[in-house]
Amino acid sequence: MAKNLKKNKKVKVLFPLGVKLAFILGAIVLVSLGAVTYLNSYFIGEDVKITAEENNLSVNTRAASTVNDKINAIRGNVFQLLDLVDVVSEGRDSPLASQASDFFFEHNPDIASIHIVSNISDLYESVSAWNILNAQFFSSNEIEVESDERFLREQADAIERSCGGEVIALNASPYFAIPSMALLFPYNGKGLPQTCIITFSIESISNILGTNSTNTTFMINDSNDLLSHPENERVVRGENMGGNPLVEQIRSENQNNNSSRQIPYSEFDGNGIEQRFFGAYQKLNFADIVMITTVPLDVILEGVNITRVNNILLTIVVFCISTIIILFYSRFGISKPIRRLTDAASEIQNGNFDSTSIDLNLKRGDEIGVLNNSIMAEFGFLNTFARFTNKGVAKAIARNEIDFDPHLKDITIFFSDIRGFTAISDGFKQKFGSNSPREIISFLNDYMSRMVECITLSGGIVDKFEGDAIMATWGILREDSIDFEKLPRDDPRRKKLAREHRRHVINDALNACKGSIAMRYSLMKYNKDAMIFTKQHENDAQAKYKPYIKIGRGLNTGRATAGILGSNAKMEYTAIGDAVNFASRTEAANKPCGTDMLITQDTYNLLKRDYIRCPENNFTLKPENEEDEIIVEMIPVGFDVKGKGMQHFYGVVNMPKFDLEKFFRQGDPNFTVDKACSRVLGPNGPKTLNEVRKLLGIPIPDFEKVNLNEEENKIQVQK
Repeated sequence: MAKNLKKNKKVKVLFPLGVKLAFILGAIVLVSLGAVTYLNSYFIGEDVKITAEENNLSVNTRAASTVNDKINAIRGNVFQLLDLVDVVSEGRDSPLASQASDFFFEHNPDIASIHIVSNISDLYESVSAWNILNAQFFSSNEIEVESDERFLREQADAIERSCGGEVIALNASPYFAIPSMALLFPYNGKGLPQTCIITFSIESISNILGTNSTNTTFMINDSNDLLSHPENERVVRGENMGGNPLVEQIRSENQNNNSSRQIPYSEFDGNGIEQRFFGAYQKLNFADIVMITTVPLDVILEGVNITRVNNILLTIVVFCISTIIILFYSRFGISKPIRRLTDAASEIQNGNFDSTSIDLNLKRGDEIGVLNNSIMAEFGFLNTFARFTNKGVAKAIARNEIDFDPHLKDITIFFSDIRGFTAISDGFKQKFGSNSPREIISFLNDYMSRMVECITLSGGIVDKFEGDAIMATWGILREDSIDFEKLPRDDPRRKKLAREHRRHVINDALNACKGSIAMRYSLMKYNKDAMIFTKQHENDAQAKYKPYIKIGRGLNTGRATAGILGSNAKMEYTAIGDAVNFASRTEAANKPCGTDMLITQDTYNLLKRDYIRCPENNFTLKPENEEDEIIVEMIPVGFDVKGKGMQHFYGVVNMPKFDLEKFFRQGDPNFTVDKACSRVLGPNGPKTLNEVRKLLGIPIPDFEKVNLNEEENKIQVQK
């Protein structure tokens, strides 16, 4: 592979495919259709806005003129009626005047009432100095006459102003519950300053203004009260338009003539989104009434937006055609190889150095061919590198998940060792002579691959192999700083971070127990397979065999220094410290204790409340923790551990609900449990340490005679 890479470095790229691809897509799509779409949308949009402004102004002018004529007609008809009844000899209360009023309302059914008021006191004495009501109007609209009286009594200020000579328009809709308006005209009957109050329905005016999906036309009076609007409910509830941005601009310009004008403005809708409008307005000849017509910019530009969308669709079509041409050209030359290169790069970034799913063409003579050879060479190197060093650390480095600075970490450390390995090695030497190294390595690789599988599936990291011994850790790659210990003890953040940290450490210890106890099954399966292997080769000229073995395993949880150890020439990521040393000594204590798996008191204290039935939890576990229950027995000897005082080791008996199939199918979906080997673990597993010893062929020790005063273990028996 290295030779192939060396040859490819000399290959010259004659036809850069990337340049062709960039030229075709850039020239056809980005330059041509991009410019056309922009310019077309811009110029058409400007034309449409100009047309919309002119149309909006025209609609406003026509509406103002029509309503002005309508109000003039109402005023003229009412004043003509007043003149008629005034000349009747019998006066306004005569039958002839009454007939004239009936005739008037018959031809003006939208007028509700006419009042002549001389002064404010009239309102409180007899409502008005003179009035005529359209009974048919009140009856057909189901309006009480008192509504008219209540409306008049509450307009004292307007009546006083009108008696003084002002023409005033008022919104009567809130009183009549239908869209209606009142006009107050100065009236000098009988030589007194009076006002003529005409109340009428604005239905006819609304019909004149009409409803348009594009333009909205409405009227306001001098107090900015809404007099007419396509949405009648706004008029009925007496809405005031004083806060409308367009009305504010109209009032600030203080236009005195009656010519139409148009201004752009913006306002925010209920969702806080800014909307732009064109607003045309014109003052009527009466009562400072302003006719306003608005049109939203989004609506008038709808056609432009449709055109823009069509242009974009056209761009997409051309782009698709261009893409098809490019894909046809580069179907077997660019697309698939680039995807494969991307997949390969992703595999490397994810730390999958031994991926077998990558198929790269190493014979290409262009840039992709050079990259293919480089990637494959990288796979080979990284895969070899990961095998020679800690694979978990190698993956963490590839994923940028490792901090190369040394840190103190609370981790769980594991050590295992084969019992009597020296004698096993001597046996291989005597039987196989010069071939013994090969046979020993073959046997160890078979054994260790099974143990490493248990470590990996439980989330552990193999730290190193030392002969027949294995060191592994759980939690060493976890990003879990202990800097919270520097915070004040009463700081709530310290308590929160401490709880999270402890939960992580407990999970690591639990996972370490799972992986370690799973090794008991794997060891039984190895011994069974070893016996079958030996039986199959017993008649060979130089009969191969695999030995029946026993192992010891020790777990300790504690604080260790994790970091890069070594020199510039050779280094490894590992953990060192008293916690590591104690884990090694815990493993060594299995032999005198007659156990195959021991945990320290520190590990026991972490797990006992949640996973071990003990006095501290009244021998009861929470339902969610029962699946991970651990059965342990305390070794009936106290150990005086250097630097830690009195300690106890705990022999791990079983995890009664351990699901072997679920555990091993994480790595092999087709895994099936060997029932003969499963009796060492799980529901059918041992209940006591003595049952474990019987299953594994471990003698029951006599702790009165056991001497554990070896200097290397730094342990002393307490009598």
